[in-house]
Amino acid sequence: MTTPHLAGHPAASQQAIVDAALLMLRQMGLSPDDLVTAPQDRQPVPTFAEYVPVVSAAVTDGTRRAYGSYWNRIISHWGERRLDEPTPSEVRQLMSYVKTHVVARRNARGGRSATEHLIAALRCLYKHAEDDGLITAGQNPARKVDKPRRLPSTRRAVTDDRLAEICQAAADGGDDPELDTLLLRLHTETACRRGGALALRPDDLDAGQCLIRLREKGETVRWQPVSPTLMARLIEHGEERHAPPGEQLLRYRNGQPITSRRYDGLWARIGRVLPWVRTQQISMHWIRHTTLTWVERNFGLRRRTRVRWGHRSRQ
Repeated sequence: MTTPHLAGHPAASQQAIVDAALLMLRQMGLSPDDLVTAPQDRQPVPTFAEYVPVVSAAVTDGTRRAYGSYWNRIISHWGERRLDEPTPSEVRQLMSYVKTHVVARRNARGGRSATEHLIAALRCLYKHAEDDGLITAGQNPARKVDKPRRLPSTRRAVTDDRLAEICQAAADGGDDPELDTLLLRLHTETACRRGGALALRPDDLDAGQCLIRLREKGETVRWQPVSPTLMARLIEHGEERHAPPGEQLLRYRNGQPITSRRYDGLWARIGRVLPWVRTQQISMHWIRHTTLTWVERNFGLRRRTRVRWGHRSRQ
């Protein structure tokens, strides 16, 4: 690219050179501030295969679970490339690939969620790279690609009679109906997330005040009131199944801690008894939504209620 020369007009010539330089910077995805703030001795930019493990070790367990599979997909495509090599167009190409190769599930929505999570995983990765001084904001292609707009949820509150059917189906079969009914009671009363229930420990039970401490996503911690009946059942469960004070409360009969697979098996079993549960893909998060809806309808204060029950404030 050549710069213009305007003989006899030094001021105009200088401005033309400046304009040409700014145009070149924009084409390179840079700004004048990037030149001012760029370190003189920038360390070599690592490859994705080198840097993803660094970021994975620095984030929380929840973030690692959410983005881990997408980081693995990025490594499989760009593992030997440097972080500053992919362009926004190549990011969009990877989004299209992920969308068309997503694992088909009954509640799938055309791969939209997969592309949303891919962009979030890339933004997390590149944000760490910016913070580590490996790239500038202008070299971050994930900033220049829009995240797909999230579609409205199909989830809704379950009616009282339907909830009763679910609880009855959980109590009538399976290899551990006591555990399954306890899980449903816990989520119905507290509107806790699955991760909050799995993180519950005997030390989190305040029997005197009927409060339980819930640790949920985003490293949030809240004390949630429960009924004396549920509190007594949780304490009894921990004692019967020998849950150590500082370890997971909810356990199988053999004393082993339950995992998310218990939830998957529970809803699959209920779906075999109640076909509408399988058709609508009812899950424990529907139970949370049901409780929140009931509280809001009866007591109002939607925003304060959502924050109180584990939703982040948007302020």
